[in-house]
Amino acid sequence: MSDPFDGAERSLGQLVASATAEMSALVHDEIALAKAEIKQDVKRGAMGSAAGLVAVVVLLFSLPLLSFALAYGIQAWSHWHISVCFLLSFAANVLIAVLLGLVAYAKFRKMKPPEKSIASAKQTAAIMQNVKPHPRTADTAARDKAAVVARSSA
Repeated sequence: MSDPFDGAERSLGQLVASATAEMSALVHDEIALAKAEIKQDVKRGAMGSAAGLVAVVVLLFSLPLLSFALAYGIQAWSHWHISVCFLLSFAANVLIAVLLGLVAYAKFRKMKPPEKSIASAKQTAAIMQNVKPHPRTADTAARDKAAVVARSSA
């Protein structure tokens, strides 16, 4: 028996399967986008953390050796009192730490929420809220019954 439809229309099951597959692909794509954006922000955060850690390490480990060397160098060059030379040495180390801290702060400020993923999810939600079922007419119901009869008799 020939198919009452010319193949241009798909069955309800095929439509549901197609819609499910497309929704699944959309969700997977949105998750992949979110992962990519979060990975980029994590990388920026790691760079900021590394810069902050370097600032702390420079301040802690270089102060004793660098302070002594710089203070004695300033004293030999200027003939100022040694206490003033040590204060100048400490100020130079603090300046380096502040500069590295500003670099860390700048890296942290560049971190943003995953804007593309949020916009895509909002757009998908807006589309899904506006979806309405297609009204069935008597002609469509008769064709569906004919298709069921054609399949059962085949």
